[in-house]
Amino acid sequence: MTSPPPKTTEPPYAELSYAELAVTSNYSFLTGASHPDELVTAAAALGLSAMGIADRNSLAGVVRAHVAAKSAGLRLVVGARLVPRDGPEILCYPTDRAAYGRLCRLLTIGRRRAEKGDCEIYLAEILAHGDGQLFIVMPDTGAPELTTDPSPNTQNSLKASLRELTAAFANNCWLAATRLYQGSDKRRLDDLHNVATAYGIPLLATNDVLMHHPGRKAMLDLVTCIRQGCTIDEAGYRLAANGERHLKAPAVMAELFRDYPDALAQSLKIVERCRFSLEDLRYEYPEESLGDGSDKGDGDDGNSTNGAQAALTRLTWAGAKNRYPAGLPEKVKTTLDHELALIEELDYAPYFLTVYDLVRFARGRGILCQGRGSAANSAVCYCLGITAVDPSRLNLLFERFVSSERNEPPDIDVDFEHARREEVIQYIYEKYGRDRAGLAATVVCYRSRGAIRDVGKAMGLSPDTISALAGSIWGWGKDGFKDSAFDALGLDLGERRLGQTLALAQELIGFPRHLSQHVGGFVMTRGPLCEVVPIENAAMPDRTVIEWDKDDLDALGILKVDVLALGMLTCLKKGFDLLSAHLGKTYELATVPNKDSQTYDMLCAGDSIGVFQVESRAQMSMLPRLKPRDFYDLVIEVAIVRPGPIQGDMVHPYLRRRNGEEKVSFPSDALREVLGKTLGVPLFQEQAMQIAIVGAGFSPAEADQLRRAMATFKRGGQIHKFEEKLIDGMVLRGYDRDFAERCFHQIEGFGTYGFPESHAASFALLVYVSAWMKCHHPAVFACALLNSQPMGFYAPAQIVRDARDHDVEVRPVDINHSLWDCTLEPALDSTAAGSGSPDGLALRLGLRQVKGLAEDEAARLLAGRANGYPDPLTLWRRAGVKPASLEALARADAFGSMGLSRREALWALKGLPLAPLPLFAAMGEEERGPE
Repeated sequence: MTSPPPKTTEPPYAELSYAELAVTSNYSFLTGASHPDELVTAAAALGLSAMGIADRNSLAGVVRAHVAAKSAGLRLVVGARLVPRDGPEILCYPTDRAAYGRLCRLLTIGRRRAEKGDCEIYLAEILAHGDGQLFIVMPDTGAPELTTDPSPNTQNSLKASLRELTAAFANNCWLAATRLYQGSDKRRLDDLHNVATAYGIPLLATNDVLMHHPGRKAMLDLVTCIRQGCTIDEAGYRLAANGERHLKAPAVMAELFRDYPDALAQSLKIVERCRFSLEDLRYEYPEESLGDGSDKGDGDDGNSTNGAQAALTRLTWAGAKNRYPAGLPEKVKTTLDHELALIEELDYAPYFLTVYDLVRFARGRGILCQGRGSAANSAVCYCLGITAVDPSRLNLLFERFVSSERNEPPDIDVDFEHARREEVIQYIYEKYGRDRAGLAATVVCYRSRGAIRDVGKAMGLSPDTISALAGSIWGWGKDGFKDSAFDALGLDLGERRLGQTLALAQELIGFPRHLSQHVGGFVMTRGPLCEVVPIENAAMPDRTVIEWDKDDLDALGILKVDVLALGMLTCLKKGFDLLSAHLGKTYELATVPNKDSQTYDMLCAGDSIGVFQVESRAQMSMLPRLKPRDFYDLVIEVAIVRPGPIQGDMVHPYLRRRNGEEKVSFPSDALREVLGKTLGVPLFQEQAMQIAIVGAGFSPAEADQLRRAMATFKRGGQIHKFEEKLIDGMVLRGYDRDFAERCFHQIEGFGTYGFPESHAASFALLVYVSAWMKCHHPAVFACALLNSQPMGFYAPAQIVRDARDHDVEVRPVDINHSLWDCTLEPALDSTAAGSGSPDGLALRLGLRQVKGLAEDEAARLLAGRANGYPDPLTLWRRAGVKPASLEALARADAFGSMGLSRREALWALKGLPLAPLPLFAAMGEEERGPE
């Protein structure tokens, strides 16, 4: 046994700098009790020279810690806490970019072989990915002393792991030691020192941190109970014995390890060797943008920057000829030259080509799609076919979306038919491979009701009490916790446990619960994506997700392409197909006749059931007041019924000015350019940002922070930080305080949900096209809408009733005439009473409208129908449909072609031998034969 060094009277390392390298944040879901930024801020305040974030089998929280560390001026060491199935936990810190890539690949391997949220790795795999890594072996802090050997398996696992690690990486291993006031710290520390000496590795001082401040001990106990699925009364030894696992100042750590001062110095040696930072990540966009060879320029391989730009330029001008067959207007040519030059300057050509490739693939499969987002409403995207919105109708400056000054990546979202988006997703996976493409994550955080439910269970409250508390909370944030609402329940808020429950639930709001998948944000890379960020399985089959969300990607400058789903595109595609099949008319989004007065007349009357975006009651009441007469009016209509303009009290001033009841005025000449198109009233998200810059003196960086705060839908808690600066800045520049406050309230509304002008323009096109189809082809529109359910505000019965109100002949479900989907049939002579469908088509309801009839049952009915079913007995014998399905068809009055009413059909079914007699119940179908 090696004796410890002699004690000293004064701690010789009291002034020594120290780095805490065993830190677990709350991104080790339901394990840590502090956010990464809280840990970083506390570490900087305590005077730590560096800190290492090492979450359990995860890098999910490192970007947030990285951003906070840059702001606080703290050195951050990036790593992960590996938890192998056959050994002790090991902190792994990569020393360079290559080693970081190996760590990400290791975590990807472990997570891809396990179910979502789990990771299965083994010591041998850690060794195989160990080049360039520094390993800190973590003995179980809850295990008894090593010398007493009460748990041989634990000791053997630790020593076997140390043996293998030191044999392979002798100079890159440390043994961690903690002093957590558990009564045996001195003996345990001496034992660990002896073990480290025996294996020739240094001892490292850590505090195995789970929280930034000891005041989070109650939260630590709470998340432990939630993770373990037990109440606080049942937790027992599963809880930490005390609140010592928090960040401590270097002097405190020096005192704790006064007998082993070199253990503190080792932390700085590790930090010095870990040269890797997330700043070293250099995102490289994929080389192959099209995959069909069409992106290669003359004498170029198509993979270089010049090749991508040449391909984009060629495709753009070719698309321009198709968009403008009568000749390219000079204004459009100038715009294209300008946009292409800026794209080349910022090297964004590969991004535009990737989006074009997805659109090209979708169109080749007959999938309707439409681009939206900031850069989507550009002349380049219009010519590439990414969007059908002609930018010349909007006069949106390209620099508002892609700017060398703001250094923001372009934003293009592409909506696909919701029924067929999966084909596009699988195309991406197939083209780039699972190791080079993945969906972005979404961090699911606790909101008010979820927090009260989980905290209530952990605190042992009764289910009735938990339900009552959750039902009395409104909203997602802490503002929903109102004492008056709880008082109305008759609960004693002074009761200790109830008070603790409410306090902890408010504190838990915003804590990450787990990772989910983004609605469609894809990240693709030139090299292996699994060496940039770990990839794991999603809950959905055939989906893989990276560990970072969109805010993390933005912070690191990593581009994503949003592949989204939109039900209305499914409806319009079905409608276009029906028009082609029944009327011989071929349309696309860009070729539907614009400026149709009848369509606008219908919208002005508020006749918009089923029409995209304007079918809600609020929109239907706004339409007669706004009276849209052109495309930009629809852009306004889409954006105006949103919390931003409503909360900022901008709706009524705009309507008054539009109707001539109020004079159009501008607070200043500077804001005239910003608010000119909206009559001096801010309605769009971009206008709110421009007001902050022009009116309040925000810098571009501050405006970008404001944009990010406005984009945190349902997350809140960020917008209020800009209130004083924006209002005071506008007042200082001579603006009326009332106007400044209304502008801020509008921005607050955008923090809940607001619309950029570019998105509103793309949606306005779908508003117009769906309204045009409803106006001129109501039977087609109703049929497509019914076949695209579920979507929209209205039930099928309401859609059918609205179709009848538009003179569409609606024919009922019938077992001899209906298919699964609704179909169109030639209408009766328009001179006949009660008929007169505008497009000469009648709507036949499909079997899908029958409540209680499964699609596979309908398929059997259709397969056996042949020339029709003459009676219920033939139907039952030939189709083999279940009795319950037959009754569902009878209740739907689907036996009309047999001359049977609903009641008659039900009686006829009662007379069928639908169930075998008891004597023959055990016989098989072939033995029994037909009845």
